[in-house]
Amino acid sequence: MEAFGPGTCGGGGETPGDDGRPAPEARVHFRVTRFIMEAGVKLGMQSIPIATACTIYHKFFCEINLDAYDPYLVAMSSLYLAGKVEEQHLRTRDIINVSNRYFHPGGEPLELDSRFWELRDSIVQCELLVLRVLRFQVSFQHPHKYLLHYLISLKNWLNRYSWQRTPVSVTAWALLRDSYHGGLCLRFRAQHIAVAVLHLALQAYGVEVPAEAEAEKPWWQPRSRW
Repeated sequence: MEAFGPGTCGGGGETPGDDGRPAPEARVHFRVTRFIMEAGVKLGMQSIPIATACTIYHKFFCEINLDAYDPYLVAMSSLYLAGKVEEQHLRTRDIINVSNRYFHPGGEPLELDSRFWELRDSIVQCELLVLRVLRFQVSFQHPHKYLLHYLISLKNWLNRYSWQRTPVSVTAWALLRDSYHGGLCLRFRAQHIAVAVLHLALQAYGVEVPAEAEAEKPWWQPRSRW
């Protein structure tokens, strides 16, 4: 199942502490990726570019210590870079204004003064740093296309009433989005994550796949091998 071995990229900093709470680094990454998602939505980014931005962010901090760079600056550069990778180009000015409004909800937009241009230069320079650290490997395979295919197949398989009365599809997409708060996108293959979130959504609402009891293998096993 794992795309990387135990304790490698995507798994660091996520082990709970003695009190059962996530480790401090995991809490920081959660907050910063939430910023990426909210800023991405306000910038009009689609789900795939946002997922790419989160993956770039997580992969960068697999290589670099969290204390070495401002994680929010890396996040802004990840948004900027993801827009290029996924051909949904963003202006640095828009990223700066959205970020400023995120951190200062009641504040005024930044003036085009020296502070603005310093921040813009920092985003561009940080983008180059991210590219070097990741060795220019910033294209990723995401679970979204697999999940869409599985949902369509399952919708045609299930009873129409069962499908309409339970928000399995909405829940699966929400679980997939939330998975990018951590490093699952680096630890597991895209099709495995897609199957996992769909399986969890079905379990959450007690929806049973027809003829699963009589089948030789669980419904998800053949798909997870794709």
